[in-house]
Amino acid sequence: MLQYKVAIVGAGPAGYFAAQALQNLQNEDRAFSIDMIERLPTPWGLVRSGVAPDHPKIKTVAKVFEKIAAEPNFRLFANVEIGSEITVAQLAAQYDAVIIATGSALGKKLGIPGEDLYGSMSAADFVPWYNAHPDFADLDVPLDCDTSVVIGAGNVAMDVARMLALEPSELDSTDTVDHAIAAFKKSSVRDVYISARRGPEHAAFTSPELRELPKLEHTNVIMARSDIEAAIARAGDAPEKDVKSNLDAMLLIADSQKTEHERTMHFLFQHTPKEILGTDRVEGIVYSTPSGDVTVKCGLVITAIGYQAESIEGVPYENGKVVNTDGRVKENMYVVGWAKRGPSGVIGTNKSDAAAVIELLVSDLKQPKDNGDISQLITNEQVIDQAAWQRINAAEVAAGEPLGKPRKKLIQFEDFLRAAAI
Repeated sequence: MLQYKVAIVGAGPAGYFAAQALQNLQNEDRAFSIDMIERLPTPWGLVRSGVAPDHPKIKTVAKVFEKIAAEPNFRLFANVEIGSEITVAQLAAQYDAVIIATGSALGKKLGIPGEDLYGSMSAADFVPWYNAHPDFADLDVPLDCDTSVVIGAGNVAMDVARMLALEPSELDSTDTVDHAIAAFKKSSVRDVYISARRGPEHAAFTSPELRELPKLEHTNVIMARSDIEAAIARAGDAPEKDVKSNLDAMLLIADSQKTEHERTMHFLFQHTPKEILGTDRVEGIVYSTPSGDVTVKCGLVITAIGYQAESIEGVPYENGKVVNTDGRVKENMYVVGWAKRGPSGVIGTNKSDAAAVIELLVSDLKQPKDNGDISQLITNEQVIDQAAWQRINAAEVAAGEPLGKPRKKLIQFEDFLRAAAI
C-alpha cells in the first residue's frame, strides 16, 4: 500500500472538508496521513470566529469536523504559524501534497475619503471581535453614537447589522464573548442602516437570513415597499430562483414592518458611498443615489464588502486570492475554499469545492516521499494537538453550561494553554 503524507494549512471548514475528501478516497492501494496546521490556538475557522452567535445551528457542523479529526490518520498542530516558524517550502519538501486552506481574513476597502477616520472599520475586524478571536480582543468599537451604518448587501452585513440592533440581553444565552456583550449593553446605538450600492434584486443576502428578520422580538425592520416593487419590475417575469426567493422575503418584511421598538434596522438600496464625514471621528456618510446625494449622520461605519486572502511567503497571490487553476497552485501545492475562489458561498459550498480539488490532487500523486514531517520542523513547545484542543473545548463548554450558554469562550493565550494543560 502507498502511504502519502498531506499537509493542510488552515483549520477552517475548507481544511476539514479537504481532510474528509482525502479520508473518503483511501482504499486498499493508498492511504493518507493528514497533518492540519493552524496559526491560532483553536481550530474551526469561521465556524468559531465568523458565524453570528445567534445562529447556533450553523455551528453544529463542528461535530463533523471533530469526527474527521477523530480518525487515526489525522493530526492537529494548532498554535503553529506558517511563514514564521515553518516555511511553505519546507512543507512542500516533506509532504506529498500541501493544501492551502487559509481563507480570506482581510476586509476590502471602499477607497473613499474619510475611510481611515476613528469609527470607520471593517467587518473583518468587528465580527472576530465579538466572536472571541484572540487577535481582536482589544479592538476599540465606538458604540457611543445613536446611529450606525453597515455597508454591504451580503449575509456578513446582515449579521453585523443584527448584532448592532439586537436587544443585547438576547445575546446572554449565546457564545458571544463577554467583552462584546458588556459593550453592547452600554451601546447607545438605536438606529442601524444597511446600505447597498445596487437594487434589492442584486442583493447577496440569502432568503433564510431575510426571513428571520421579522421574527426579531425587540427590533423594527424597515424596508421600503416601493424599493422592492421596483426591483420586482426590473427582475422581469422569470427571475432566477434565488432572486425571486429574496424578493418574496423582502416583500414580507416591507408588509410586516414594526415601529413600536426603540431599535431599528433600516435598509437603503441604490446608495453608493461617496465620502465619510468627520474631523477626529466619523460624523456621517454621503451617498450618491438616483435622486441625488444623501447624507446619513452616524458615528460608526462598518464595511462588509468582501474579503481578501492574507499572503504567505512562497504562495502566489493575485487580486486577494491564491493564483490557481482549478485548485492547482504549483508543483505539489493546492488551494481550497475562500483562498481559492474568493469569499463566496456558504460553509457547505466548501465541501464540494474541496472534494473536486482533492480528486485532482490524488490524480497527480506519484511515488510517496520519505522526507519526514512537520514534527521534525517544530521548535515551539506550545503546540496544541487534538487532545489538547479537546481539553480546551471541554473547558469552554463546561464553563458555559451553568450560564445557559453553549460555551464560554476563552480569549487570552495563557487561558488556552492552561485549559490545554500544556
